[in-house]
Amino acid sequence: MDRKYYVIDFDSTFIKVETLDELCLVALEGKPEKDEVLAEIKRITDLGMEGKISLIESLTRRIELLKANKKHIFKVIEILKEQVSPSFVRNKKFLENHSDSIFIISNGFREIVEPVVGEYGIKANHVFANDFKYNSNGDIIGFDEHNILCSNKGKAHQIKSLNLNGSEIYVIGDGYTDYEIREAGVASKFFAFTENISRETIIEKADEVVSSLDEFLYLNNLPRAQSYPKSRMNVLLLENIHPEAVRLFKEEGYNVETVKGALDEDELCERIKDVSILGIRSKTIVTAKVLEHANKLLTVGAFCIGTNQIDLKACMKKGIACFNAPYSNTRSVVELTIGSIIMLSRQIIEKSNWMHNGKWDKSATGSHEVRGKKLGLVGYGNIGTQLSVLAEAMGMEVYYYDVVEKLQLGNAKKCKTLHELLEVSDFLSLHVDGRASNKNLIGETEFKAMKDGVIFLNMSRGHVVDIVALAKYIKNGKVKGCAVDVFPYEPKTNNEEFISELRGLPNVILTPHIGGSTEEAQYNIGQFVPGRIIEYINSGTTYGSVNFPAIQLPGLHEAHRLMHVHENMPGILANINNVLAKHQINILGQYLKTNETIGYVITDISVDVRHHQELVKDLKSIPGTIRHRMLY
Repeated sequence: MDRKYYVIDFDSTFIKVETLDELCLVALEGKPEKDEVLAEIKRITDLGMEGKISLIESLTRRIELLKANKKHIFKVIEILKEQVSPSFVRNKKFLENHSDSIFIISNGFREIVEPVVGEYGIKANHVFANDFKYNSNGDIIGFDEHNILCSNKGKAHQIKSLNLNGSEIYVIGDGYTDYEIREAGVASKFFAFTENISRETIIEKADEVVSSLDEFLYLNNLPRAQSYPKSRMNVLLLENIHPEAVRLFKEEGYNVETVKGALDEDELCERIKDVSILGIRSKTIVTAKVLEHANKLLTVGAFCIGTNQIDLKACMKKGIACFNAPYSNTRSVVELTIGSIIMLSRQIIEKSNWMHNGKWDKSATGSHEVRGKKLGLVGYGNIGTQLSVLAEAMGMEVYYYDVVEKLQLGNAKKCKTLHELLEVSDFLSLHVDGRASNKNLIGETEFKAMKDGVIFLNMSRGHVVDIVALAKYIKNGKVKGCAVDVFPYEPKTNNEEFISELRGLPNVILTPHIGGSTEEAQYNIGQFVPGRIIEYINSGTTYGSVNFPAIQLPGLHEAHRLMHVHENMPGILANINNVLAKHQINILGQYLKTNETIGYVITDISVDVRHHQELVKDLKSIPGTIRHRMLY
């Protein structure tokens, strides 16, 4: 066999949908029977694709239901051009470059198939499909039953008629008629395609199962957009991460699994095996022990601001890049803080509870405006600065303390010490990170230093406040009211009881770590973190990583990219270049960045290194190498 041909199905393979389903939606738009008809068409389609009814019966029954016209065809074509399977879109170059070897053989209809696949370089004379019949008004009344594709095992007969003798023929499709080609002995292999739909009856009959065109090309060592098929890479998303993140990862081709709650260390040790991308929020702790079980982990995404729940150093030493969302939910936290300040100052929670119990207490006693009051901010980062601006707009005087030198916004005043801030503040709001040194930052001594009648808020991390001390000073009246969104221990799921010394205390707002839990914030985070991770996987860019040297890389064009993570020690770059010189490989571009622990080298080359096993082996054997990855 001296040549290979690739026979590709159209519906639910080349495109994500079934053509007749889309034609139904267009033809019956605005008609009350649309949903009922569509459901019946889908049912008949499945029967045909599973081989339970003949192709002619399937087509006949569906067309009778459609009541479509030629004018609907043009609209459907434009719709289907936007419904091409993502892996085919990614590998357009392969389709164009191998157009002489690619056939589209479909039980769909030529009028629709040809213009869609034509945009990907598929030749019109390599497209075989059925043909509609029309009446004088342009209504679709049937199809050409004499077309070879309408016969029993029509696709097999169609391929036989092409006289591709002496060649290997690979069939890619999702239905029974695709399998029939292999069953008839015409094809060398049948690949069940599951990117859009998975039919168990078809999978059982397949020589191979591929969840994307990337995977097919990978298995057959053919040129492709992805060096390693993302359909073979697992993404594990914990703690109810927004569906937008799931959508983005799936759209990119990854195999995605979601878990509603957090996992403890032992559970995560078990689930992390074979996972390439891990997504968490604040409750899941990624420890060094967990990382010992992470045999394929490339990156961790914290779908929140904080990263103290991740052992960043351990990740770095294993060449695992970590990303977070430092800005996406700042507005949500700030708005909750502002709302809590006003609610506490007016004693709204208590008055509301009294009214629910039938008590009417119309009184101004103990109720105050926030205008003119002093707001103290412990931490003046992304949240603290935005809160500062909004609070000042409400007429508050803003003071802040931060261990890092920060330029004040507006009329905010910097305090030299935490003690100075505590003494001056009518309201005290915490916005610090979760580093271990911040544990019990506010405790017995700090509460004593505060003003009598202070209102206290913690929207940062649970462990930064001594909860027992806080409860004590609420009870003795030193703290007039407080709002707490974070706690030293938080339930892992919504089914676990929340236990705290603060329960039942007066003028206390307790919220279940929802500072950033608005639909807007979670959607933004669901976009931002996958965006950073996908960019890192696709190009090697580490911009925004919290533990890797930050490199902003150009896109990869007509080149191969070698990424090398290593211990920060002298001579690594020279060793990499010596290896490349040994293999007579010229460098197109090279980038190096280090931090105190690791170095990160990106090298772009023009030579196809897919078959250069010795090169890869030599790069991995350089002393100090942590991880080597290749893109093309």
